[in-house]
Amino acid sequence: MSELEVGRVFAALADPTRRAVVAELGRRPTVTATQLAAEHPMSRQALAKHLVVLEEAGLVEHAREGRETRYALRPAPLAAAADWLVAAGAAWDDRLARLGDVAARRAR
Repeated sequence: MSELEVGRVFAALADPTRRAVVAELGRRPTVTATQLAAEHPMSRQALAKHLVVLEEAGLVEHAREGRETRYALRPAPLAAAADWLVAAGAAWDDRLARLGDVAARRAR
């Protein structure tokens, strides 16, 4: 996953409503926008805009089933974002350890 794609995932997850939608999608195999809107204090149209952002980030996919559009979570981008966080954390752990070593040498 590219840096741009990881950035889209983090940008999409920056909104608490979208995080709640992702959490809800993680609990069910598929759901309609109408079902999600009934669980959140917003219109179906407002929720649909959040779903578009999540879909553009690769976190959600949709499929038509008759007259309904059903949405499902795509967890792979979440795993890629988590991998990025682990790598960034490891890099900072390394930097802080080196800084601690320098500080200890100077304190002697």
